[in-house]
Amino acid sequence: MSSNIGVMDAVILGVVEGLTEFLPVSSTGHLKITEGLLGIDVDDKSVVGFTAVIQVGAIAAVIVYFIKDIVRIVSAWGRGIAHKEQRHDRDYKFAWWVIYATIPIVIVGIAMKPLIHGPLASLWVVAGSLIVGSGVMWYAESVGGKRGRRRGEDEVTLKDAMVVGSSQILALLFPGFSRSGATISTALILGLDRVAATRLSFFLSIPALTGAGIYELKDATEGHTSGLALAVGTGVSFIVAYASVAWLLKFVSKHTINGFAVYRVLVGLALIGMLASGFLDA
Repeated sequence: MSSNIGVMDAVILGVVEGLTEFLPVSSTGHLKITEGLLGIDVDDKSVVGFTAVIQVGAIAAVIVYFIKDIVRIVSAWGRGIAHKEQRHDRDYKFAWWVIYATIPIVIVGIAMKPLIHGPLASLWVVAGSLIVGSGVMWYAESVGGKRGRRRGEDEVTLKDAMVVGSSQILALLFPGFSRSGATISTALILGLDRVAATRLSFFLSIPALTGAGIYELKDATEGHTSGLALAVGTGVSFIVAYASVAWLLKFVSKHTINGFAVYRVLVGLALIGMLASGFLDA
């Protein structure tokens, strides 16, 4: 196993990151599997840092895709900070909700870093989390389907944001669970429609993943990985993620997420087979 990530490795990992960051299939799980197949040491601190940094490319894609919404929300937040009478604006409140909803994952991420980068980084954990997370996703669709009218984006509440934001901790502690899978599923269980659930997941991802990338930047540059490889991986993840975001929003407007759940189970079982046979090291 090597901790050195070359430019071609970076291209491959950038594609995997861009494809899987926002689809409910677990980018962390797919990256760890890909790194294992490429002979890269998944436990090396610089490798963990590399994967966190290229996530920033995917986040940049979300920011560009939703730039009009983000400018509107941030502008409302700024006006509310400056003028008390502007604080009734829903966008002002939503900006604070995103900030509040990010606090739990920040606290857990810092407090549990040794565990997250240690025992919980095992590919056995990834395999189990892929399968268990699939069950949660299937349950979310089942519960949501039994409700009457699902709530739209304009009906999202502070409680929704806090509960959905806190669900990101599942993906942080159990790589393979999927941050988007956890957040979209939780939002569906709370009664949001799929598009509202997916958009809320996107907005909550921006501070969480950007913060993780900045926090891990030092580790990413400490190993043998070149700045060029880091830049290439981040750039590729941006391009692929932008296309993935556009596709996912169209997909969830007409389809359930059960297909992703089935796919995750198959990947989880395949991973268990590769680990049990010794083809991959945990």
